[in-house]
Parts: sequence; structure tokens; C-alpha cells
Amino acid sequence: MEEIRVNEEVLGRLEGEELAIAVVTTTKPDFYKQWSILPAAEKLGVPAIVINTGQHYDGLLGYGLKEFSIEKSIAFDLGVRGDLLQKAYEMLAKAGGVAKYLRTRFPKTQFVPVVHGDTIGAGIFPIGWMFGSGKKVAQNEAGLRGMSPPFSTDPEKYIELQREGEWKLARQEPFPEQWDTFVAGASSELHFAPTELNRQHLLREGYPGDRIFVVGNSVVDAMEYAKKNPPEVSIFEEYPRLDRYDSWIRVDIHRRANLIESRFKVIVEGIERLVRRGQPVVWVELPGTKFAVERYGLRGKLDTLAENHENFLYTPLWRDYSQVMEFLRSGNCIAELTDSGSMQEELNQLGLPCFTVRYNTDRPETVFEGRSNLLVPPHRKLFTGLLEHLLSRDELLDEMSHGKKLYGRDVGVKIVQKIKKLHDEGLSMMRTVAEVEGLKKGEEINFL
Repeated sequence: MEEIRVNEEVLGRLEGEELAIAVVTTTKPDFYKQWSILPAAEKLGVPAIVINTGQHYDGLLGYGLKEFSIEKSIAFDLGVRGDLLQKAYEMLAKAGGVAKYLRTRFPKTQFVPVVHGDTIGAGIFPIGWMFGSGKKVAQNEAGLRGMSPPFSTDPEKYIELQREGEWKLARQEPFPEQWDTFVAGASSELHFAPTELNRQHLLREGYPGDRIFVVGNSVVDAMEYAKKNPPEVSIFEEYPRLDRYDSWIRVDIHRRANLIESRFKVIVEGIERLVRRGQPVVWVELPGTKFAVERYGLRGKLDTLAENHENFLYTPLWRDYSQVMEFLRSGNCIAELTDSGSMQEELNQLGLPCFTVRYNTDRPETVFEGRSNLLVPPHRKLFTGLLEHLLSRDELLDEMSHGKKLYGRDVGVKIVQKIKKLHDEGLSMMRTVAEVEGLKKGEEINFL
């Protein structure tokens, strides 16, 4: 087990402070989705530190810490390693240890940890923090709940059902992400929700409405940052072939459910068929993709497809977030085929069609409100036919490119402003029922 690394220079900034925000980062998406809280806190005069779990630490997955200048704010690196189980128990223990340490060293400082979304850190870190400090946390991107429309194997009918049908809760997938965000809600005192739909999910589950705030999604802040800070090396320099076509579909597949052999092979077969028909496809290999390709013996198949078809490019993971944004904004990409949650948000903001390879989504608003997204489940009787149908519908693609933008702006600033205001009003990070009902105030839970 790795030791916790402590940066005393960063912690020294907290001496004598009444309030401090502790931004928790775990995986690659956290680095860009949590980043904007740091400059917002600096702008508003609120001390902020980073507690990094350390599970994405190499020069590729961990590059976002450098790209977004997060490294200089890391007070604790927990050094979490291993498989899902090892990460979970290490993180829980280390989060609790950090909570106790900060409670002892800074007894007069109110710490507000902010976890993000549906990562394992959102599910596990707050448990350790809560049992180590007797306080709850804040969740950025709260209230993500999987939903699904009625299903049909007829492409046109399925599109209609997605856009006009009655959606229902379907929280089984993706796992563990849907578990993570659900558990994070129970460990959070403050819920920063991207949309009103997310707020309604939380209200239905019984969370007090005065601690749920619709602020938008902080991915828009990262996108704006990337627009102003282009990559050191253009993605078109790394892969010159990307400049040969202006109609690429970019593919990224990594969710555990899609790595099931039957589903993954349906996805590979569908992409192969598109390529052989002449559709330019660039497939980016994420760690999950690599696992499935090697486990099912598909490396040779994909290599051969790339060798024989100029319109197929299979690449390693792109290091820079700004490279992804550069490509999506370039005009050379017409759509994304993805099972990513963040991509559904980013493509809505960019005005690019998103084809989500899932039976459900925790961003359903991008389908029936934003109209920028459609589900393309990895079902053998639907996947390829639906993809081909979508790509033949120019008027539909045009409509998806002009959908309603859903996720706001300056989200990091809104989060910090709300935390600061609540602190000034006497914020409790572990309220009792009596406090929620207005019967008592400041009823401290101190038995931990």
C-alpha cells in the first residue's frame, strides 16, 4: 500500500482560515470537471486545496493534473492503487485518516470536501470522510440517475420512442457508476445538480430541497479553458490522417457493461461494417477498450482493418483534453459514438450529434430536451442498422447539431459562491432532522 503524500506548503495556506474547500480528484474526468472550482475559489477569496486519490497517476491518464495546473494545489496524494476492491478499501481508510488529521490540525476550520459525479471516489471517499470527521461532503454533478426509453428493434420507431416516449428509471447500468453517484448522494450535505431533472431525482429520494442547487455542469468551464489554451501538440500533427477527411466519426468505448463479449463484438462488427462502406472512423483505445480487444483476440482484426482502409484509424488514448476539444471543434468530425457520460454533455455544448452506446443514460435530458443525443444500444438486431439509419438522415443530424444547450456557464464560480454564502450563514455539514425541520440550530453530532 502506497503512503499518503502530504504537501506542507499547500497545507500552510490554511492556517487561521475559517473555511476551506477540499476538491477531491480521482480519475481523468475529475481533473477537468473539478478544475474550475480552484480558480473560482481564488477569485472569491476562499482557500482551496486538492485531495487527489492518486489512482490515475501516470503521464497519460494523469496528465490532466498538469494540463489544468492542479498539481500546485494538491495537499494530499492518497496513492490509491490496485483493482476496484483494493481502491475502494484503501480510499475509505485513507480518506478517514485525512479527515481526522485535518480535524486535529485545523480545529477551527470548516472543511467542505467536493467530490464529483459518479467515479469510485464519489462513492467511497465520502464514507471515509464522514466516519473520520463526523461531517458530510458536497457533490458536484449530483443526481445523475440512469433512465431508459421504451425499446424497439425498428430504427425509426426507436428514435421516436426516445424523443417522445415515457422514460423510466433504469439504474442498473453503468456499474459501478450508478452505485457511486447514488451512494455519494447519501453522504452529501450539499448537492450541486447540473439540471432540474437531477434536482427532481434527488427530491424524489428524500433529500432536503434547501441543499440542492441547480448550477449547470462544470464541464463547460473546462471546455472554455481548452478553447483558450490549445494543446502543445496538435492532434492533427500526431495523426495527420485526420486531416484527409471532414466526416470522421470518433469512437470511444470503455464502460464495463459494454466489455461483455457479446456486446463488444456487436460494437466491433458494426464499426467494421461502417468502415467497409467508406465511413471514416477514428477509434480511440481507452483502458477498457484495450482489455476487451486483447481478451477476445480482436487486435489482429482491428490492425488488419486499419492497414487495409485509409478511412479507419485506431489510436491510443489522446493525452490532452485540449486535443479532444480541438478535434471536435475542427469541422472534421461529424459525430461521436461513445458510452461516456461526459461526452454526452460536451457534444451537447459543441453542437455535435452524440450516439450513445447504452440501453440507458444518466444524461437523458440530452435526448428528449437537448435533442443532441440518441441511444444506440449494442443489441445485435439493432446496433448496426440504427447507426446506418442515423447516418443516412441528414435532416436529423442537422437537427441534432442545433439542439438546446443545457449546461450553463461559470459553474465553478456558482459552486464556490454558494458554499461561501452558506458558510457565512452558519453552514452545518451534518444536519439532524431537528435542524432540517427548523426546530433547532447547530445541533452538533460529535460522537465520532
